[in-house]
Amino acid sequence: MKSYIIILLAVICFASCKKAEEMRFDHAANVYFDLSQRDRDSIVTTFAYTPTIPEDTVWLPVRLSGVRTENARTFTAKIETDSSTARPELHYEPLKPSYSIPAGAGIAYIPLVIYNKDKELENRSVSIIVKLTGTSDLGIENPYVIRAKVIFSATLEKPGGWWDFWPLAPYSRTKHELFILTTGQTWMSEDGLDAPKNLYYVGLLTTMLNNPFNWVAKNPLKGYVLEEVTPGNTDSYYFYNTGNPAKKTLLRKNTQNNKYYFIDENGNEVL
Repeated sequence: MKSYIIILLAVICFASCKKAEEMRFDHAANVYFDLSQRDRDSIVTTFAYTPTIPEDTVWLPVRLSGVRTENARTFTAKIETDSSTARPELHYEPLKPSYSIPAGAGIAYIPLVIYNKDKELENRSVSIIVKLTGTSDLGIENPYVIRAKVIFSATLEKPGGWWDFWPLAPYSRTKHELFILTTGQTWMSEDGLDAPKNLYYVGLLTTMLNNPFNWVAKNPLKGYVLEEVTPGNTDSYYFYNTGNPAKKTLLRKNTQNNKYYFIDENGNEVL
């Protein structure tokens, strides 16, 4: 009797496994965004610490739900323009007509190219919502995992503490950007033991602000130039990186003391 029960359970188990396997293999293949818990609501990135680069790529992972095959299969995606604040060509490169999951693979990536050429990105962020769309090869089944939201800007925020701890004030985003450029630092400690090092960084910025022409001449590998706003007129210049000429900072002569000052986002001289 015990042997009969064991055989019966084995038959039932085999039949159940076979049915589950058939269901798994018969189920149509789908794609979805395989985002981490942190990125599920939105992927946030910034050009604030890399102002010289004109563009960047956000790689959106697309996972296969279903059986892998020996043939590549295509899927498509679109930008939900009504829900996105970013504008094509100004803020991002339009998507390709289709993408593919390679043969035997279970994941692919959508390369979303974002641009850093809008000066307004220093004041506000923009968003892009990418939505997967179905094809004859791969469908979209779960509506909760077929959208990815990317938010980006070039906005710098005043650091909480160390900026005022060392002699860097008054603060402006323009001055903050120049600090990062000249020192290569995005943060400084508030430890008095670090004073020699941190005051050295402050000195690098001060030297650059006092003579930007000399700084440009001595740092050719950084790729920055000073270009007359009006050819032949040396009262004002545009300061920018040749790799990203769309983002310019104004350098203007103060006629009272004949010194040049960078002009910040509020129209004030950077001191």
